[in-house]
Amino acid sequence: MSTSADHYADALADVALSQNAAEEIARQLGDFMGLLRESPDLGVVLGSPAVPRESKHAVIRALVERMGASQTLRNFLFVVLDRERMALLPEIQQAFDARLDERQGITRASVTSARPLDDTEKGQLGAALEHISGRRVEAQYHLDEGLIGGTVVRMGSTIYDGSVRMQLERLRARLASE
Repeated sequence: MSTSADHYADALADVALSQNAAEEIARQLGDFMGLLRESPDLGVVLGSPAVPRESKHAVIRALVERMGASQTLRNFLFVVLDRERMALLPEIQQAFDARLDERQGITRASVTSARPLDDTEKGQLGAALEHISGRRVEAQYHLDEGLIGGTVVRMGSTIYDGSVRMQLERLRARLASE
């Protein structure tokens, strides 16, 4: 990740947290990034040196109004545009989300299970993950019937694999080495 993206992300995180609007601004930035992904022409217009800055500002102003987004997001996008850093927006968004999580004591987890987990199981798993990480854990749940049973949890670069598939692979490797 670029240092420039980190600086922009830090600045936006400072403002968002000071306004108690971190989740709202994160959602709005995500919505704006969705518009950029849906319309490659929009990215071309906003990144083109041939399009006058005032026209680009008008486009951003109109989009932000149509989205119902905050002036904070609009002003942030103006700064990024004026400094010719629109190409960094995907990196800025990623760094911004990471900064918010870091500052709010949140760890993201991806939980893959062989069957849907009920609310009790999710609660127990969440409590165990919070105990392990020492932070609040927000998990996304996915299904993979190929696991046969159990769960695989990824938090950052750490993977906890309690699946039946992995246990069978370990058993196979141990039997092959004997």
